[in-house]
Amino acid sequence: MSFKEQYWKFSLIAIGLFLGIVIFRQIAPFVGGMLGAFTIYVLVRKQMIYLTETRNMKRNKAAMLITGEAILFFLVPLSLIAWLAVVEVRNINLDPQALMAPIEQTAAIIREKTGYDVLSQNTLSFLLSILPNIGQAIMGSISSFIVNLFVLIFVLFFLLKGGKNVEVYMYEVLPFNDKNKQEVVRKVNMMVRSNAIGIPLMALIQGSVSLIGYFIFGAPNALILGFLTCFASIIPLAGTAFVWVPVVFYMAITGDWFNAIGLGLFGFLVISQLDNLIRFMLQKKMADIHPLITVFGVIIGLKLFGFMGVIFGPLLLSLFFLFVDMFKKEYLDEQT
Repeated sequence: MSFKEQYWKFSLIAIGLFLGIVIFRQIAPFVGGMLGAFTIYVLVRKQMIYLTETRNMKRNKAAMLITGEAILFFLVPLSLIAWLAVVEVRNINLDPQALMAPIEQTAAIIREKTGYDVLSQNTLSFLLSILPNIGQAIMGSISSFIVNLFVLIFVLFFLLKGGKNVEVYMYEVLPFNDKNKQEVVRKVNMMVRSNAIGIPLMALIQGSVSLIGYFIFGAPNALILGFLTCFASIIPLAGTAFVWVPVVFYMAITGDWFNAIGLGLFGFLVISQLDNLIRFMLQKKMADIHPLITVFGVIIGLKLFGFMGVIFGPLLLSLFFLFVDMFKKEYLDEQT
């Protein structure tokens, strides 16, 4: 390759990288919607193939039909859940002094029984200062969620319309041999399906069961706690305990020992064991993902992709280890 050809090659790479970074920075707020569209596309891809290749339906018509199905069965239930959560949050008194009253009461009981002051004046001032930021973050998340829903519908339609061409193009540009390309595609498909189906199913089951326990044992704001338990179930092994354990502790120190013990037993014997049982069953049916990959993948994914990071964080981490394993087999093992 001549110097001029090398100059053209590396200039093209540099221009492509520069433009890619600029474009990504601009579309970053919409990445959640785009990833959501990709997730639903993976789930309904076989339906699109059936309609267009077996039933000979036009791609535009099939894409509109499946997009409508996605809105009805995926997005409407998700929007209803988000709307219920917003309604419950709006019903809470957002006066900072009213919100801090239960915390101050709890701190006073701990100080009375143990002599240790867990809520100093500095801590109280800090909590009061971050409350407005929490409210702004919630409202910003709701706005982002609505915008990304529209992005999801728009991108999903065009993915369905031209999906096969996109798949062929992406397969051709992957920098691997055919065997490794097939492995990457298989891994992506398996993990997206596993996380997109398994995580919401697990969250729904655990949230519903925990909600029953919160109602039975008189936990405060049971519906909000149920929603929080749904989200906490994403974290393997001890996720739900981050919700029900503090509730048990609060009920105990406020003197409601009977319900505190009952909820504690319910949480330990039912909610936590249900978590292990559901994960075991899902891993047998779907992708057998190591718990550490799930934990750190979710942490990484939430920061990078927002809520869709629950699905794509573990996928990103799994692909990293897959690429390391590929490199080892292709280049290191051959040299030994």
